[in-house]
Amino acid sequence: MGKVITIRQMSAHVGEAVTLEGWLYTKTGKGRLQFLQVRDGGGICQAVVFKGNVSEEAFELARALTQESSLRVTGTVKEDTRAPGIPGGYELDVTGLEVVQIADEYPIQPKEHGVEFLVRNRHLWIRSSRQWAIMRVRATVIRAIRGWLDNNGYLNVDTPILTPNAAEGTTTLFEIDFHGEPAYLAQTGQLYSEATILAFGKVYCFGPTFRAEKSKTRRHLQEFWMVEPEIAFCDLDGLMEIEEQFVSHIVQRCLEENAEELKLLERDTSALEQVTPSFPRIHYDEAVDIVNRAAAAGELVPGYEDKVPHIEWGDDFGSPHETYIAAQFDKPVFVHHYPTQVKAFYMEPEPDRPEVCRSVDLLAPEGYGEITGGSERMADVDKLIAGIEEHELPMAAFDWYVDLRRYGTVVHSGFGLGLERTVAWICGLTHLREAIAFPRTLGSMRP
Repeated sequence: MGKVITIRQMSAHVGEAVTLEGWLYTKTGKGRLQFLQVRDGGGICQAVVFKGNVSEEAFELARALTQESSLRVTGTVKEDTRAPGIPGGYELDVTGLEVVQIADEYPIQPKEHGVEFLVRNRHLWIRSSRQWAIMRVRATVIRAIRGWLDNNGYLNVDTPILTPNAAEGTTTLFEIDFHGEPAYLAQTGQLYSEATILAFGKVYCFGPTFRAEKSKTRRHLQEFWMVEPEIAFCDLDGLMEIEEQFVSHIVQRCLEENAEELKLLERDTSALEQVTPSFPRIHYDEAVDIVNRAAAAGELVPGYEDKVPHIEWGDDFGSPHETYIAAQFDKPVFVHHYPTQVKAFYMEPEPDRPEVCRSVDLLAPEGYGEITGGSERMADVDKLIAGIEEHELPMAAFDWYVDLRRYGTVVHSGFGLGLERTVAWICGLTHLREAIAFPRTLGSMRP
């Protein structure tokens, strides 16, 4: 048995006897040769079993292997530019084989399966090369998020998952019984981060959040992950500068570190390569004009057969509107100053035009819609109280939040970035359910 290495380490062991530990992804064979595609979690390589190089027992074991059987395979590393795999270019000339377990007949075969079947078997589906690639990109996105924030003076301060109040309305909350009192699964950690910036200046929380919307669209999950930076002494313009630096860093890291995974996903990266500062910025008013001119001209939504729908000023944009707006630019685009009536109670209104607030959404190209949503927050205690009352929210649940404006209030801003939406955009996915290992969608909580 040679030194145990990973597939990613093969390039450093050419000509050496090594052992790989993993699972059989697939195999082909004829006569005296068996070609095993072995995966170890970090990559896939070809292991060539020639009958003349192994014992009779080992060769018969190779022939008997079933998909996803676990094994240890020993041999000499050979460099061959034609060798398939990830990263490819190296293969193992097998001299020994140990089977850990012969797997039962695997339910997911190299054929078309319905989406519902694959979702029900998600615990197995994630072993496929496509899902493997997506999860590796997701891990890079997470590292990039934390790395940029940590290196730019933000402190990670965790916020509660159980909360006594809604942050953005009560219709999308999961209610639970907290020892006889109503409580909710958090929609956001933002309100708590507004408290911690007054201790630390720049903070972020990063964790699971929940929405009880009864929506089955490809853009919705019931449980998803979100990072929420919050910054003291920051106005709306400053917030947009932070967001474009942050998002650009994430995308560029994935292009650098996940070129193999994106190639496997057949992702055209040309649009992603354009994601560098600065991003275009348009006012909500301008965005409405863009949409309605297209609607009047009977233009189609890019990528769809439907026409661009008209929108009334004061309404929020739907997916077709966002897709059309983003298609007018070669980079993500900021749409700012949305109508106050479609945004949360804590967003700062414009003094000379209170019907709009200092809010901003970042729309991704290629139909991926809103990637971040943020705003400048209300800093004045009287305005905040009026906003809570206007939205008919229980004042008792927000007394501590109002308190923040009484002791050293400052202009401050923040945003949230949905992890799954970002992964879907970077990977070119059509549905968010592939962007998380075990998705929670309407009516689906297994496995």
